Amino acid sequence: MLYYVLFFLGIISLWWHWRARRSVKVTNLTGKYIFITGCDTGFGNMAAKVFDKKGFRVFASCLTETGAKELKAVTSKHLQTVLLDVRDSDSIKKVAARVKAEVQSEGLWGLVNNAGIMGISAPTDWLDIEHFREPIEVNLIGLINVTINMLPLIKKAKGRIVNVSSVGGRLAFSGGGYFASKFGVEGFNDSLRRDMKAFGVKVCCIQPGLFKTALSNPTKIMKEKEVIWNKLPPDIKMQYGEDYFQKDAAKKQKLSKMCLNEDISPVVQCMEHALTSLHPHAHYIVGQDAKLLWNPLSRMPAIIQDFLLLQNRVELAVSHAK
Repeated sequence: MLYYVLFFLGIISLWWHWRARRSVKVTNLTGKYIFITGCDTGFGNMAAKVFDKKGFRVFASCLTETGAKELKAVTSKHLQTVLLDVRDSDSIKKVAARVKAEVQSEGLWGLVNNAGIMGISAPTDWLDIEHFREPIEVNLIGLINVTINMLPLIKKAKGRIVNVSSVGGRLAFSGGGYFASKFGVEGFNDSLRRDMKAFGVKVCCIQPGLFKTALSNPTKIMKEKEVIWNKLPPDIKMQYGEDYFQKDAAKKQKLSKMCLNEDISPVVQCMEHALTSLHPHAHYIVGQDAKLLWNPLSRMPAIIQDFLLLQNRVELAVSHAK
């Protein structure tokens, strides 16, 4: 009996110690510089506003002039917007030079790689290489390129790098470049974290579930998928069945309603913890769907993953499975 009591008390002690470590913050962060990509809408937009209010000097990169102007209009004079397409190496180099000139010897405390796109999400045999190329260029190559160019400034400050991945980097729900790009982000993040440990730089990865943002708009996703469907050769349409698209749309809409997280602030709270905690987490799993469904499922054997994920697929008109 005493053994079980001691074991229980040990578990409670470890949990309490973990909670205490989690709450310890880095001091004197007011006025520190951070750079956030993808601030036109969604997570990046909210993060830029939140960190600006908390006293950081924020560089908020936007893809569009409209996004930059709208963000600047509701933030302080300390926040600077920059136009940046993460697919453009020359643009990244110019922005990095501008940041370097501003931060000088202080360096850059935080880099939040948030910019991303969904791209086309559809069965692989509907797609061509260009459908894969764009999300990989933005979500993975762009993220790596921005990181490489900002890395000397981060090392100077012994700061933080926060990469926004996805539960789609742990479990691929459908075909397309999005999931391939996010699996790549996970690999880059893990190797970077180990490379930077010797320099006092902490690297964190945020893995959101399905949140209500422009990127995950189900109506937009299904419209893009419908364009692909309408262009498919007759033989592929015959394999899937003429009513496949409508049935698939209905299933996806039902799943989206079940899994969608309306409030995006928990993702920004994870960004804040990664930037300000003395002991940030290596990974942050965010969203009820991610915690209760996708993350546990990603750790299960492939046979269980396949069985459960295929329950959300429409049966083909012509099956070749044996």
